[in-house]
Amino acid sequence: MTGRPRHRPPGTGTTGRLRAVLFVLCLALTAAGCGLAVPGGDDGRPKVTILGPWTGEQEKQFKGVLDTLGTPYTYQGTAATREVLLAGVQAGDPPDIAILPGIGDLVEYAAENRLKPVGRPAGAPAYGRPWQPEAEGMDADLWVPLKADLKSIVWYRTDRPPPSAPAPLGSWCIGMGDDGASGWPGSDWIEDLILQTAGPVLYGRWATGDLSWTAEPVVRAWRLWAGLLAQDPGTARDALKEDHRGVPGGNGLLFQGDCALEHQGSFARSFYGDHRDRASFTDSARLLPGGPRAKGREVSADFAALFGDSAQARDLLARLTSRRAQEEWGRRAGVFSPNPDVPARSGTVEKRISDRLADHLLPLCLDASDVMPAAVRDAFYEAVLLTMAHPRGSVEARLNDVQRVQAAQPRRVLRLTGVCSRPR
Repeated sequence: MTGRPRHRPPGTGTTGRLRAVLFVLCLALTAAGCGLAVPGGDDGRPKVTILGPWTGEQEKQFKGVLDTLGTPYTYQGTAATREVLLAGVQAGDPPDIAILPGIGDLVEYAAENRLKPVGRPAGAPAYGRPWQPEAEGMDADLWVPLKADLKSIVWYRTDRPPPSAPAPLGSWCIGMGDDGASGWPGSDWIEDLILQTAGPVLYGRWATGDLSWTAEPVVRAWRLWAGLLAQDPGTARDALKEDHRGVPGGNGLLFQGDCALEHQGSFARSFYGDHRDRASFTDSARLLPGGPRAKGREVSADFAALFGDSAQARDLLARLTSRRAQEEWGRRAGVFSPNPDVPARSGTVEKRISDRLADHLLPLCLDASDVMPAAVRDAFYEAVLLTMAHPRGSVEARLNDVQRVQAAQPRRVLRLTGVCSRPR
């Protein structure tokens, strides 16, 4: 993966290599009959087209919720949501609804006036920060959070309680592989370290581009992480080849080998299969390198935006965010809702996650890489992978490379703020 030397907004162009990839992808989708342009439903109403990140079992669960809403739809799930959406936009045939974890991408589409107002029907939930970050210059609701996850946690086996101090590298289950963007599990380590060592104010400034990648708080956190990896460079390099979900058909990294701790979001429990009831979690701060005091909690969300302006699509999205649909999704798939009106999940582990997502005694901060422009995010992931491959290399050189990509970005027409909640 390489960071692009010069940024191009989503709808206006790509590098030649990406154009070629997208062209092949479009041909494959057309040949497979997987395109989003479809005829109407059985009642003659046109189907609402939806693009999202969930595939496999998660796709079945999500479609099960959609089936309860009574609106004809077609759903395309892919790990390459960003690339497929870009191809659709450039071809003039985007989906009616696109669901992305990267709100930074949606900011760029909003700046090009490609998004339609979601609207706020009577009784709609008031999400607040960080689930509904503001964008300076945006005068309408252009996205809505559908699903939430807690990230500042560490999973462990219930028969192997975690230590009370930072753990050595050999204790950690780490995998960088992913279908869509290898390296993001490492970015979660960096983000959590910056949040816990520098606090939510500096974290928010860094996430939105106001704090340089070469600033002392960022360098300090990155050195802590590189120092952990440098305990055993061979183990660090092996993690580059591991899928973050573990081997196919297995029970996740936590139950795959001798490692005992996994720094992974609340969604990781779905990887543990038959062993999910043998996994519990603790807050991450004391186990991170340096053992910082917890100053916040990193969270993530999947955001939905309207690229089509039909009343049918807008209505479907409103019902998908309703308390009834969100509760149904939680029941089917074990997901967590950013809707404050949805009650906490039942079950000990689920209740603890729900409570932390609703508790603002510590600030909640959106995943920083999801907030960043795509080119900066790609450079971030590349720096993560290079650091894992050469953990004793220069941290400053890695961060200078990312800073050059950030400095090359045009000033955003719409600028995100409010990526962290205010403590109560």
